[in-house]
Amino acid sequence: MQDQGGSILRHGDLSVLSVHATKVFNTCEGGAIICPDDKTKQHIDHLKNFGFVGETTVVASGINGKMNEMQSALGLLQLKHIDQALVRRHAIDGQYREALRPIPGLHPLARGSRVLDNHADFPILVEDDYPPSRDQLHDTLMAQGIHGRRYFYPLITKFPMYPGLPSAHSTDLPVAAETAKRVICLPIYPALSDRDISRILQIISSATVATPC
Repeated sequence: MQDQGGSILRHGDLSVLSVHATKVFNTCEGGAIICPDDKTKQHIDHLKNFGFVGETTVVASGINGKMNEMQSALGLLQLKHIDQALVRRHAIDGQYREALRPIPGLHPLARGSRVLDNHADFPILVEDDYPPSRDQLHDTLMAQGIHGRRYFYPLITKFPMYPGLPSAHSTDLPVAAETAKRVICLPIYPALSDRDISRILQIISSATVATPC
């Protein structure tokens, strides 16, 4: 992603990327760290390779954090098609927005005017004036083989290891808590056909007429 000044990876001391299988650019698993200088990169290289600097020399404790050859090969192949993938994702985003505009109670998240988006997800908020509820819509889509994902639900603060933290109290997170109850992400990927998009939108539109039990 970019803002008006260029890549957002230029901000901060380090930038951390995920290239998990769900990402726009992926290597099935793994990630990357963007470093500001050679010294920092060398330190990270030591950490990800057991602290080795040679066959018999270890300068720090570390882990096996290297990307394997299969992941690297997949990433190189993806680079050949990433520009076309971004164009297609942008087109799908536009189709969804145009079709959902007249449906009351469904609100796609606004795109920031200063950001070039990679359209990794297409989240919408399901409000009270759209029958059925968000969870009913999710179940309706799933019953038709359409995987709408409730990103991110439940909130991490609801997991059993966190509620005791003061920062996890629901009264401190009113916007996040409300959004988690209403958000659903519609499918978006380069191979998604116009026919499938029309089918998804038809199910969403017809759900306002007949609410699932």
